[in-house]
Amino acid sequence: MSARTTELNQHTSSSSQIFLSFYELMKPRVMSLVMFTALVGLVIAPIQIHFMKAALSLFFVAIGAGAAGALNMWYESDTDKLMSRTCLRPLPLGKLKQVHALWFGLAMTLISITGLYFSSNLLSALILATTIGFYFFIYTVWLKRRTPQNIVIGGAAGAFPPVIGWTIATNSISVEPIVLFLIIFLWTPSHFWALSLYKNEDYKNAGIPMLPVVAGEEYTKKNILFYSIILFPITILPFLLGFAGIVNLITAILFGTYYIYLCFKLFRESNKKVYDKIGTRVFVFSIFYLFFIFSTILVDNFLKI
Repeated sequence: MSARTTELNQHTSSSSQIFLSFYELMKPRVMSLVMFTALVGLVIAPIQIHFMKAALSLFFVAIGAGAAGALNMWYESDTDKLMSRTCLRPLPLGKLKQVHALWFGLAMTLISITGLYFSSNLLSALILATTIGFYFFIYTVWLKRRTPQNIVIGGAAGAFPPVIGWTIATNSISVEPIVLFLIIFLWTPSHFWALSLYKNEDYKNAGIPMLPVVAGEEYTKKNILFYSIILFPITILPFLLGFAGIVNLITAILFGTYYIYLCFKLFRESNKKVYDKIGTRVFVFSIFYLFFIFSTILVDNFLKI
């Protein structure tokens, strides 16, 4: 192999690593969840739009979520390196420079908002801009390092995508996307507090005032149970309001009941090692819970066609 070929391969490998680092900066798993919940909001809307318009609009929503993720990683690079859950992100590992992450996040923000405006409408673009701004300025910069209620208030940012999906199709807001907003909003605290229970030391080391750090683990377990209970009736609203069917209702009842059971089991457990394991189960199951609630709304709507 010639020196020229070797140099070319090294350059290609380096370029691929840089591309992957920028991709990781956008929090791809969060992007996929955002795109999925936005899709549900789009599908249940009473107005059908062209496939290409829908696909392009959802793409820009996903890019907007990635932009928010990149700005979040830029701002939190100092604490990310202190936590086992985040220390392998591109900035703590030195794969990218902070200034590059900042400019990338800003560029993706501009592209996503502008793109969504031209592919759908002004209302959708404004809500996306609000979502990115809320996640970065309200949650990341203001709330996260100042109050244990950071995830409760900040969780609103993650609840906007189904509203955006609805407005892409209708250019208006109605009760249906608000219900989907509430499901995600009320799901978020128990999900992240379960994570913070078994990652408590991480948050202590990083100086982030998550609920277990500030108020203690027993108080956190009470709040996890409380939010699992108030979430349950909200997950049944899609059926009661007529934009989901029996598949969604059965799923909401079964998954919701089991989720409350897990959270109650966590609440009653006093052994630290045991409730850390239960907390992990609550965290993991909550992801499936939300996914199947939204998936069955899609299923019920497709069955109507």
